[in-house]
Amino acid sequence: MSTVVPTLLDQLRLHGAIPRHVAIIMDGNGRWAQERGLSRPAGHQAGMRSVREAVEGCLAAGVEVLTLFAFSQENWQRPPAEIDALMTLLEEYIAQEAAELRAEGVSVRMLGDLDRLSPSARAAVDQIEAATAGGTRLALNICISYSARAELVRAMRRLAERVQAGELAPEAIEEAHVAAELYTAEWPDPDLIIRTSGEMRVSNFLLWQMAYAELHVTPVLWPDFSRNTLYAALLDFQGRDRRFGRVSA
Repeated sequence: MSTVVPTLLDQLRLHGAIPRHVAIIMDGNGRWAQERGLSRPAGHQAGMRSVREAVEGCLAAGVEVLTLFAFSQENWQRPPAEIDALMTLLEEYIAQEAAELRAEGVSVRMLGDLDRLSPSARAAVDQIEAATAGGTRLALNICISYSARAELVRAMRRLAERVQAGELAPEAIEEAHVAAELYTAEWPDPDLIIRTSGEMRVSNFLLWQMAYAELHVTPVLWPDFSRNTLYAALLDFQGRDRRFGRVSA
C-alpha cells in the first residue's frame, strides 16, 4: 500500500490514545460529481478511492475497528440505475481489494439486511468475508442495506423470541442483552464517528452504539477524503475530554 504521512502520525502518537473503533458516514459523492458535471455513479466510483485511504490510514494509526456506512435501507428508494451502479461498485471493490485486504490482515464483514442484495452481490460478500476471516490487524465493517432502527427492531424481536421460549425473563433484560443482538456485538462501540460533507445529522447510523461516541464533522466531500482528513479527525478526538457522564478529574 502507499506511503503514510509520517508527520501527522508522529503527532497522533505524541498526543494520546488512538480510538479503538472509528465509524464514518461517507457522504458527498453526489455533490462531488455535480460540482464537476459528472453523473452520480461517477461520484460513487471516485469515493471508492477514499475507502482505501481510510483503511490504509487506520492500519497505519493502529485503529482496531473501522465501520463504514456505505448504503442505507432508505437508499433502496433511489433510481434503479444508481442502485445498479452501487451494487456493481460493491462487486468491483471486492474483486479488486480482497487479496490485498487479506494480505494486510484486514477482516471484512458486511452488516445489514443482506437478503436484499442481488445474488451476485451476495455471493461476492460471502466470498470476501470468508477470504479475510483470519485478519487480526483491522476489522473492516461495511454497512450495506443498513438501518439502525431496523437493527434495533431485529434485536427486540430476537429478545422477544427468547422471552417467549422461556429462555429469558423480561425483568432480566439489560443493556448487555440488547447489545449482544446487534450486528456489531463482537466489537466495542465506536469511540469516534466522522461525518463527511459538513452535514449535521447521524442519518440512522449506529444509534445504540454511538451513545458515548465523539462526533467529528468535516466539510470534505467523501471522494476528497484522505488519510490527512482521517488523521485530523483523530487529532481532534485526542483533544476531547471523554467523561461518560462523570465529572472531569
